[in-house]
Amino acid sequence: MTGPSTRAFTRYPFAARSVPARLPALRFGMEERRHAVVIVGGGIVGLATALALARHGVPSVIIEADDTVCVGSRAICLSRRSLEILTRYGAARRFLETGLPWVGGRSFYRDEEVLRFSMPHDENQRLPPMINIQQYYIEDFLLEAAESSGLVEVRWQSRVSAVRACASGVRLSIDTPLGNYQLDTEWVVGCDGARSAVREAAGLRLRGTSYEGRYVIVDIALKSTRPTERLAWFDPPSNPGSTILMHRQPDDVWRIDYQLRDAEDPETAVRPENVIPRVADHLRMIGEREDWAPIWISLYRANALTLDTYRAGRLLLAGDAAHLVPIFGVRGANSGFEDADNLAWKLALVIRGAAREELLDSYCAERVQAARENLRQGMKSTEFMSPPSFGFELMRTAVLGLAAHHPFVRPLINPRQTQPIRYAGSPLSPDDADGWSAGPAPGSVALECPVTLCSDKAPRRGHFTELLEPAFTAICFSEDGRLPEALAALARASTATAVPLRAVAVATRQPHERVSAGFAWDHTGRLAALYGAAPGSVYLFRPDSHVLARWREPAAQAARLALERALGASAARTEAVSS
Repeated sequence: MTGPSTRAFTRYPFAARSVPARLPALRFGMEERRHAVVIVGGGIVGLATALALARHGVPSVIIEADDTVCVGSRAICLSRRSLEILTRYGAARRFLETGLPWVGGRSFYRDEEVLRFSMPHDENQRLPPMINIQQYYIEDFLLEAAESSGLVEVRWQSRVSAVRACASGVRLSIDTPLGNYQLDTEWVVGCDGARSAVREAAGLRLRGTSYEGRYVIVDIALKSTRPTERLAWFDPPSNPGSTILMHRQPDDVWRIDYQLRDAEDPETAVRPENVIPRVADHLRMIGEREDWAPIWISLYRANALTLDTYRAGRLLLAGDAAHLVPIFGVRGANSGFEDADNLAWKLALVIRGAAREELLDSYCAERVQAARENLRQGMKSTEFMSPPSFGFELMRTAVLGLAAHHPFVRPLINPRQTQPIRYAGSPLSPDDADGWSAGPAPGSVALECPVTLCSDKAPRRGHFTELLEPAFTAICFSEDGRLPEALAALARASTATAVPLRAVAVATRQPHERVSAGFAWDHTGRLAALYGAAPGSVYLFRPDSHVLARWREPAAQAARLALERALGASAARTEAVSS
């Protein structure tokens, strides 16, 4: 074994950004320019929100207290849903090139395997169910994509010291090493983490449960041939009474999380002289003989908390500023991506005057619902990983003891990895009226399936979600790939408005000629069945690829009304779309 080394630390690909050479143009200490959106916090969720807004044409300024992307692995698992979001915003390539895909994992009780699980993954998918990638890579790639948009400005080493909101906007006081100043903005999105200054200014309080279970998190440099999978040990011989998690990451970095015993002092526990022997014992137990080096050590405590609302007037909250989710099931960063995706298109439409501010209330309704479902699932996993009472511990011991030879108890060990959440009962989604027996209901995420993509260029094999851009998209199933004229006219009319709507036909049989500028062909025959669709069926998707509504017949009037309902807009604001 080797100790910490400079070589190990050079694996971290971050580069410090310096403070701008000068402050923005000021008049009596006030920035002269008024901003549309200021995002407080330049971590994963702040950068994702800025990128999403940029893809909808809205500029933003990020206020970040640090001068670099993060240090340490931190959030390491990105879900298929997060990758779909990044793909829709044209930013997934670096993540897929660098990240390590995985589909399942194994759990052990002492030294015996008691669970082997796989996440949903079939021939319809184009993206893996999960990739492992360190948070510093995630932030760096998001930063690269955001800055390349030309619509995102990041102000490093800038700290928000005061927030004053009014009906028409928000005034922020900013402290920097070059001096302090104030700025005005229409909207503030608080992505400033668990100790959010924006949340404090909004007078909002997190509610829920904090668990006593504490975990030491260690990144180590280790060359190993082990596959990429989730590995968990309960009461292992190397660390009796503890729970240990292990994940492979890019660059021969491994992430190890181990639970502290109740009597252990956390400040003492994270000292290298106490961490190194624990990690060494575990590596010896699993047969790793290569030299290794600790890179980064931190401490984690599970919380299951959320706000009741993510909006206070012109102040909006997202990510850890809005909810704190246990790490088990990898819902933290992934739910933050979904927050950003949900919020950005709604805020963009409000800023452009295409929707009323009430549309932002649906962001709160949908994402609070999602947070509560994530907390419900995450709490089940947390209570198994870190039993909060003697009764829970007794139950876990019994389950683990039976699991090796009795499959019926193994689902209790399953880590319940994050899954896309349907916004059931969303104020945006009407109830189905046509007796659908299959397919994603309103509020659900689009289902993936291979299709042939036909355009002005040669047809190519692709996937259904490639048809969904950051815009409203009407998908009409037809036999020959032709769009009904009323639906095509609705889409054409929308190009002159602030409400983007695309209409795309999906042919249910092979077309013999190019019938429109762009359409798709269900060459496997699986797509129509997956969506419960017959020729004439229409699905209307939101810009975040959730189903807004669906019909058995291509009713352009119904689509127009669904858009009006979603936007909370007056007839005057949508009359150009309906003309």
